[in-house]
Amino acid sequence: MSESGAERRQRFEASHGPRIVGPQDGQREDLGGCGVRFMVWGEESGGGFSMVEHPIPPRHLCAPLHRHGREDEYSYVIEGRLGAQLGNDVVYAEVGDLVFKPRDQWHTFWNAGDTTCRILEIISPAGFEHFFDELVAGRITPDEQKARYGSEADPDSIQRLCQRHGLLFPPLA
Repeated sequence: MSESGAERRQRFEASHGPRIVGPQDGQREDLGGCGVRFMVWGEESGGGFSMVEHPIPPRHLCAPLHRHGREDEYSYVIEGRLGAQLGNDVVYAEVGDLVFKPRDQWHTFWNAGDTTCRILEIISPAGFEHFFDELVAGRITPDEQKARYGSEADPDSIQRLCQRHGLLFPPLA
């Protein structure tokens, strides 16, 4: 995210009138294993939450096992089938299901089907959405991830997860 982008974002107030985020609206990026469309930035919600859409290609792992120390994530499936590992448990979610990924729990998620999977991800409180933006821009290292976002990842889990669930994990372009 550019600094000018952060400066332009502000809390969306009722005095601004109605707001609709349409299906083509929002900044879009490629995270390698999945995409991200920024729909509500934390600055727009007063820091309470952010919301992104993750379109996930068939049989793709989105991230290594990781955990957040500051925020909870809620993944609502709007298309396809989502697989997720939450702690030691593997779950599958269909259209209309909500997967809760609480802070401090190791987790990951993937497209468990042969068609595109799309989820709406609510991150509460907001802030972690900026990690995706920095990752795409190549402006963050794993050490900085932990220091700035209170999050850590286990890159060694990628091969194991891909083998276990028949998944692909392409590197970030």
